[in-house]
Amino acid sequence: MGALDVLDAVDLDLPVAGRTVVVGPNGAGKSTLLAALHGLVVTTAGSIDGVDAQGAAWRPRLALVFQRPVMLRRSVRANVEHALAVAGLPAAERAQRADAALADVGLSYAAGRPARRLSGGEQQRLAVARAQALGPDCLLLDEPTSSLDPAAGAAIERHLMALSARGIGVVMTTHDLAQARRVAERIVLMHRGRVIETGEAGAFFASPRTALARRFLAGDWLD
Repeated sequence: MGALDVLDAVDLDLPVAGRTVVVGPNGAGKSTLLAALHGLVVTTAGSIDGVDAQGAAWRPRLALVFQRPVMLRRSVRANVEHALAVAGLPAAERAQRADAALADVGLSYAAGRPARRLSGGEQQRLAVARAQALGPDCLLLDEPTSSLDPAAGAAIERHLMALSARGIGVVMTTHDLAQARRVAERIVLMHRGRVIETGEAGAFFASPRTALARRFLAGDWLD
């Protein structure tokens, strides 16, 4: 069997703060990039290094939200508390943090319900609550609204904007260019495992620098 490079010579500076949206066609490497940033996927070459504003080595706290989150066979609150337990938080803190995160995403009413009986939109809000309860510097989200109806998707978007306003960074992938326009402060365009273009969102949509970016925004197939 031959080897497949899912990420190929990626050289990218990502700010922890603010809202970065990663776009590109299917198979571009968007999800793998998030998994690599989180450490869920180990790269075979290169390194992923964090630096603070003074240039000193720093590893930000990251939390990953999957496109189709796994709900444990337990209550909504217990799903959040389990993540906190795995992270090593003392039992005395778990309930308080879980309740605060559920209130923040508007799920306090469902705290005692079985998580697997929630609607799709509620489950995605629970996944975000479970991640933000860990106290990350930045949330990584893999197409968090792709399987949701417009109202549920809008609720997730509004919450991410609110988190960003409170200083929690957001790096998310999406196939929805309208969503990218609404959410992004910074855009990363990927194709075939490479970063094609990156920069301020308004400039990217108004005047993309590369031919591939112009074709992508025009809806052309990228070969």
